[in-house]
Amino acid sequence: MRRSGFKIRILIGLVIVAFAFFKKCNNKTLNEYTNRVQNINMTTDQEIAIGLQSEPEMTRQHGGLYPDQKLQDYVDNVGNKLIVNTMAKDSPYRYEFHLLADPNTINAFALPGGQIFITYALYSKLQNEDQLAGVLGHEIGHVLGRHSAERIAEHEFWKTISTGASVGADAGGIVSGIGQNVLLGNGRDDELESDKLGVLFMINSGYNPQEMIGVMQILKAAAGPNRTPEFQSTHPDPDNRIEKIQEAIDEYSAQ
Repeated sequence: MRRSGFKIRILIGLVIVAFAFFKKCNNKTLNEYTNRVQNINMTTDQEIAIGLQSEPEMTRQHGGLYPDQKLQDYVDNVGNKLIVNTMAKDSPYRYEFHLLADPNTINAFALPGGQIFITYALYSKLQNEDQLAGVLGHEIGHVLGRHSAERIAEHEFWKTISTGASVGADAGGIVSGIGQNVLLGNGRDDELESDKLGVLFMINSGYNPQEMIGVMQILKAAAGPNRTPEFQSTHPDPDNRIEKIQEAIDEYSAQ
């Protein structure tokens, strides 16, 4: 009787795993901006809606908007210059740029659908407009790369796989750990893809792409000597990013 129950558990687990792979195969989408096939389970309209719904809370978490309209207008002007001079202008996304008041968190990020943020803590360390363009171009790259939507779909995939492994063989923890490592690796790939797109957008908009390397040096200095090892982080090591950025500069400058 116990053997029969064990077989049923394995069968159910296999069905759950098979369902996850079937769903993933059906969600395959070719990204026209990166020419990369992705696992995406939402439309661009849904991405835009998620971003718009999440924007107020993200702004609140970082102390609201920075209270200087001239600086906000400056960020808007640089961001919009990147949009109108690149393939981003032909995308369906609704781009809005937000300068956050947070004086401590050195960061910039993008929500699905075009909501882009930079904290004053990072903004205040930038040395010129080209570096600001590098930061915003990188975040536009995340939007066009549909990275948030892809990570959501991949998270759901590994969650289902883990459930199947737990039901079938009490191995959910092992599979979950494997999935976490895969997602970390995918996150680092997203950053490198956005860096490369950011370089392209800077060149197309008349900015000096070498200043993207300056941004990486600022981030490296901010992280300090005790930064998280690359294999444990969603971001590549700054030195590795600098190397890849230089490769992208050389590639696009030669065209």
